[in-house]
Amino acid sequence: MIQIFTDLAANLPPRVVEENHIALLPLSYTVDGVEIDPAAPFDAIEFYGAMRKGSDVKTSMPSPGSIRDVFVPVLERGDDIVCLCLSSGISGTFALLRMVAKELEQEHPGRKVRILDTRGASLGEGQHAVEAAQLAAQGMGLEELCAHLEKQIDRMNQYFVVDQLKYLRKTGRLWGGAALAGQLLQIKPILFGDQEGHIVMRDKVRGKKRAVERLAELYAQKRTDPAEPVGIAQADCPADALHLQHLLRQAGQTGPINIVGYEPITGSHVGPGTLALFFFADERSKTM
Repeated sequence: MIQIFTDLAANLPPRVVEENHIALLPLSYTVDGVEIDPAAPFDAIEFYGAMRKGSDVKTSMPSPGSIRDVFVPVLERGDDIVCLCLSSGISGTFALLRMVAKELEQEHPGRKVRILDTRGASLGEGQHAVEAAQLAAQGMGLEELCAHLEKQIDRMNQYFVVDQLKYLRKTGRLWGGAALAGQLLQIKPILFGDQEGHIVMRDKVRGKKRAVERLAELYAQKRTDPAEPVGIAQADCPADALHLQHLLRQAGQTGPINIVGYEPITGSHVGPGTLALFFFADERSKTM
């Protein structure tokens, strides 16, 4: 059998994780120097309210030991592993996982540990994990599954708008000229994850309302199949998410629209008020 792993940054609700038998890698974070238990209930209103008031949130990668703690039992029971992880363009987790996976394959002959760089975050990562789990449950083999997922990763488009760029600037997640955008009052940069998984700028528009409309326009311009699932993530701005859902339906989207609240790992980097859209197209968005 194949066990599908992803990490907490994949933004999957507990119900989805449980229903699809997805295993999660541990990621940790602190608020004002206090480490938070990732298993504790997450209060988004309290968390993003604290960020707005200036609380300092820091995240950290898993340790090699914590990765072994969750991978080894799977290998010892005779299963292989496919792990879809946070973009290597914004985190060192992928490189660390590859290193541990190589060691574990040597220690467990005959077992396979495949680490796939989603070049995404939130549902740009999580939607791949759900599809992987469903295909694995249907009996798809390891090689075929990984090849399919690589193609899907190449098709994933990830656009988002933030209320303030200061959180991405602070953590060094902006790439190139994107760090210079959004200086003017009410100017909202439309950001996206490029082919390497870096966060770059796509457009600049005036006002949040226009930014939400622009996300829907990009979907209408680029999407391939209107029945394919779409993901929306919001960081304490649920009304914006519902408005975007309405605009996507108006643009012809007929498939599932999965709306989630940003979890604290990714949410701490994009900041409160962020709205993100994830959908499949013929190819991944390219840097202009």
